[in-house]
Amino acid sequence: MEPIVDTVVIVAICVLGAALARRLGFIAPLVLLVAGLGLSFVPGIPEVHIEPELVLIGILPPLLYVAALQTNLVAFRRALRPILLLAVGLVMFTAFIVGFVVHALLPDVPLAACIAFGAVVAPPDAVSATAIARRIGLPRRVVVILEGESLLNDATALVMVRIAAGALGAAVSFWTIAGQVALKAGVGVLLGWVAAVGAAWLHRRITDPLLDDAVSLLTPFVVVIVAEKLQSSSVVAVVVAGLYLGHRIPYLLSPTSRLQMDAVWRLINFLLEGVVFLLVGLQLRDLVSHLEFDVATTVRITGSVFLTLVGVRFVWMYPATYLARLFPRIREREERPPPAVPAVIAWAGMRGVVTLAAALTLRGIAKVPGDLFVFVAFAVIVLTLLVQGTTLPMLSRRLGVHEDTSAEDALAEASVQHAASRAALERLEAAADGAPASVVDRLRALTDSRSNNAWERLGSQVQETPSAAYGRLRREMITAERHVFKIARNEGRISEEVLNRAQRELDLEESQLNRSDD
Repeated sequence: MEPIVDTVVIVAICVLGAALARRLGFIAPLVLLVAGLGLSFVPGIPEVHIEPELVLIGILPPLLYVAALQTNLVAFRRALRPILLLAVGLVMFTAFIVGFVVHALLPDVPLAACIAFGAVVAPPDAVSATAIARRIGLPRRVVVILEGESLLNDATALVMVRIAAGALGAAVSFWTIAGQVALKAGVGVLLGWVAAVGAAWLHRRITDPLLDDAVSLLTPFVVVIVAEKLQSSSVVAVVVAGLYLGHRIPYLLSPTSRLQMDAVWRLINFLLEGVVFLLVGLQLRDLVSHLEFDVATTVRITGSVFLTLVGVRFVWMYPATYLARLFPRIREREERPPPAVPAVIAWAGMRGVVTLAAALTLRGIAKVPGDLFVFVAFAVIVLTLLVQGTTLPMLSRRLGVHEDTSAEDALAEASVQHAASRAALERLEAAADGAPASVVDRLRALTDSRSNNAWERLGSQVQETPSAAYGRLRREMITAERHVFKIARNEGRISEEVLNRAQRELDLEESQLNRSDD
């Protein structure tokens, strides 16, 4: 009973923290992290210990999978070069530099163990950078690069941790690790593609939305379990499966399945993101109690690692951004960004729960100061989130790296909606033979209305548009209809099943009205 109560308490705190963050205009991950730090010393709050397997197999796969489902595959492909430079090149470069720095401070610790720890703290978090980037309105290409980096960098880091930790007492070669990373990632790509094709085959043949949801929920976990059995990169496999299916979902699933699946994944994503950052904060009391090194040594190593991580990312970003443009093909294909863009990307290097989970795997290994490494990893997470996470919006504004695409998006939506409406009307004229004229007129009016609504969003916001007036009046009508349903339910003269079916029709219509207002 006690674990269930603890789980309910943690989820309730996450919901309250997220609600408070939205009300105050703050970013929920940062609020929940601070809440966890404070609550870790409050009597009566459950003492939670993060298990690496829980994070790496239970939490990370669905988070990466839903992020991949929502990623634009075409934009991802166009930004693949900078994404791989960050997700593979920068992670390996950071791991070795941090490893050498830590080894210089702790010469008794094997270099391989220090490089393993460098790989632990190398990858930025998959949640925080993307959440902040979208919130502050960074340019779309920057957001795609940060999303792509966060989707793939954990794969590089986790493979490096395993290889370096397994090489204790032996020489550690950059090229040996690079070869292993490439091999495991290649197997992960193949496995993810095979799993995605299999899942797509199932989705095409399923007509029940609940079964579609079940297959979608199972997919990332099945992929991870098989990838771990084959000793390949489970992260790459999950991301590839998510990218493949996300690009094809509009053609694989029925409209009901898509709407329902979107709601399910949004809820899971919301809860997991909140739980992750709250759990990170709640580790503080346990980590402090297990720390055996003196305060001066701990502070010196923590500060050195943090400054190294920040410095290495800046050192990498500018050559990676501008040297590649010496090649004519890249220069013609990609616009040269101003220096402020790589500066913002370099500063968006917040670490997260994967760093802590990976650090926990180093505990118990001979000659490795596991408790110290775990505490430093935790401190790095907190410092990067609170220092970089809170100042990134101000930095992007100061450097002018932001983009308001609302007008451009409205124009693009109106254009594609107009083209779709024209195609729909042509199909209507071709298929209308024998249909009642009133039905044809009604369908034509519905199509025109949807197209006009998109164009109206480009117009003046000073006075009420026809679509806005329609939405306002229709909501008043829906309120009256709901009141009738309420009376009928209280009187018990109509079955609950019938009322629920009628209520669902109103819910769908009102949700569409709300979408039109966004």
